[in-house]
Amino acid sequence: MVEDSSLNSNKSKTKTTRPKAVYLWTEADVQKWLRRHCSDYYNLYWERFHEHDITGRALVRINDNTLLRMGITNKEHREAIWREILKLRLKADIVEIRDLERRHNYFNYDL
Repeated sequence: MVEDSSLNSNKSKTKTTRPKAVYLWTEADVQKWLRRHCSDYYNLYWERFHEHDITGRALVRINDNTLLRMGITNKEHREAIWREILKLRLKADIVEIRDLERRHNYFNYDL
């Protein structure tokens, strides 16, 4: 029975543990994201992201021109990477909106 409760406590910890906010990502976190979400282009461009010290804060600010200036000249590759960056931004924005709603609801709860 002790084992079951420890398993349940581990599960609850897992549920409440959230991934690190994109804005706090290190260069290594960005490399991991690039490998996972842009795997077709990772071997071609990981060094460009490294040379430009792209952290999470920089990643969400990148646009098509930035990618071009970084040396990603193939339009198809740029568009694919840009699409993944936009998805990441959207996910980060959704998390932030949910946090704001939770805080708003918490502070306005039957005070």
